[in-house]
Amino acid sequence: MESNEDSLLYASGHIPGAVEVDWTRDLNDPVRRDYLDGSGFQRLMSRSGITPGTTVVLYGDKNNWWAAFAFWIFQLFGHTNARIMDGSRLKWVKEGRPMTRVVPHYPAAEYPEVDRDDFHVRAFRHEVLQQVRSGKPLVDVRSLEEYRGERLHMPEYPNEGALRGGHIPGAISIPWSRAVNVENGTFKSADELRALYTGKGLLHADDDVIVYCRIGERSSHTWFVLTYLLGFQRVRNYDGSWTEWGNLIGVPVEK
Repeated sequence: MESNEDSLLYASGHIPGAVEVDWTRDLNDPVRRDYLDGSGFQRLMSRSGITPGTTVVLYGDKNNWWAAFAFWIFQLFGHTNARIMDGSRLKWVKEGRPMTRVVPHYPAAEYPEVDRDDFHVRAFRHEVLQQVRSGKPLVDVRSLEEYRGERLHMPEYPNEGALRGGHIPGAISIPWSRAVNVENGTFKSADELRALYTGKGLLHADDDVIVYCRIGERSSHTWFVLTYLLGFQRVRNYDGSWTEWGNLIGVPVEK
């Protein structure tokens, strides 16, 4: 299953047999800023030929951040039988593996409608404010320029509404990209990841951690690393992220 930021990437070539999931079209509500609901997820799974017992392997571009974002949304609906392909599309292409433009079609599957779970792996702004007040760890996974308030968004990406730059008070800066090997998009080794996130006492596996970025896509990658590769017990993704926090009235901001 390919999760892309741009459906044109799907047209330029994909792994044979892969079903496309476009994060804007397929995973987001078309009107309000939120994700699809239970019936929307049911329709997406059914038309993709996926049953609750189907093992879903997700891949995409940007060193898997879009795949991690889709994986995180799948967890909101309890589809735990999911994997992320290490190295994703970048590694696949670099190794000269087969690509195609043939769009596969699978018979519609039976998938039950399930309620979205917004409580266990998702954080909202009031919970982030509680995190600040309690001194519990927050991780800002954006670039250092965004963290310092020198930029409101990534180069070549739109500013999605933030009026102020900076970071949430007390947030640790650990850019998401430091968890991947640039040459092939794979995750770094377990020892390297532990050194990155837990070295010098930065984080502990039993911490209650909230991660954020700009709109929650890069932070879903860090959420995946902490939860599934390092075994942290309580990590939530604040998908409102800086697009929401940087536009709120009266919330604390640091630079």
